[in-house]
Amino acid sequence: MTLAMRILPIIICVALSVSAARAEMLSAADREALLENLEKLRDAAMSKVDARFRIAMAAYRDALGSDEAAMDLYLRCVEKVNFEDQQKDKSDFSAWKRQDDVKAKNSDPSFRMALRYQLRWLILTLQASSEKANPKALAADAQEIVDAIFRDADKLAGQEQELSQAVIATVFARAYDIGHLENDKWPLSPVQLAEIYGTIVFPPLRSPTRVAELRAAWIKRIQQEGIKAEAWTANPRANPKGNGRGKNDKGDKGDRKIGMASDMKAPAYERFLIETLPELQWQMEVDLFRSGDESAAAMRMLNHLEKHLNHKSARNWSEQFKNLLKPKVVAAPPVPAEIPIE
Repeated sequence: MTLAMRILPIIICVALSVSAARAEMLSAADREALLENLEKLRDAAMSKVDARFRIAMAAYRDALGSDEAAMDLYLRCVEKVNFEDQQKDKSDFSAWKRQDDVKAKNSDPSFRMALRYQLRWLILTLQASSEKANPKALAADAQEIVDAIFRDADKLAGQEQELSQAVIATVFARAYDIGHLENDKWPLSPVQLAEIYGTIVFPPLRSPTRVAELRAAWIKRIQQEGIKAEAWTANPRANPKGNGRGKNDKGDKGDRKIGMASDMKAPAYERFLIETLPELQWQMEVDLFRSGDESAAAMRMLNHLEKHLNHKSARNWSEQFKNLLKPKVVAAPPVPAEIPIE
């Protein structure tokens, strides 16, 4: 008998014993013990996550103190994520820092400012994922950060890529293993204006008693969309290397003269003014109408249609307006069932 023939019966017996063991039913005590162990494992895992988040939050808050602190944390995170975790030599990191383009980027005040805004939004994102999150406080903090970014739009020109990046994909988050978060509806970038206003700012204002606040919030969003389109859009006619604000190669705005090519708007901003701006204004009036401001919003919608008859969405707006003006059909109350007479 060969070795294989002698081993085969043993394997069959082991397989049968394993199969028989798997067929046994769990007792009530076994189920309770397994559930208890599972809960312990879950608590241990959550404890580790909470500890990691606390360490990360402390580091992020410390880095908000100054541009230098933010840059110091950024470099430490880059070293960990792109070099240590990739098992590269320290000399590789030093060589990377000495590159001219890296040195220029890291010393740019606008880049350092963008890093601090990344950190502010990352902290708020972590807070939003907490079970104890306060939606009202989060909305106020989100509005404050967004407003600050657009007040600093000129200073942040050229940093739209950094600001548009999902904060959980930044080196700050990756270095501290911040990945999936519980709140999947929270906008992950502080310049996602449609998502921030649509999911955070507008919803609590959509009531007849708060339409004035809703309109003010809409106007602010539209203004910020305009700043975003103008300040962060390249205008090759003004400056092939600059931004859309007509800066020269030295970063100065220089002397603007009416009619000069350098003062002309970038094509993307022209499209915003012609196409996007009227669309946003229409969406605002529809939102106000549905939130209770029917009379005033209806008059503004009619004027808007007259003003933008040639807009590509004019026909859709007209149909939408017609549907909004149709009387609401009140469902008839259900007819009670007849009670049989005995």
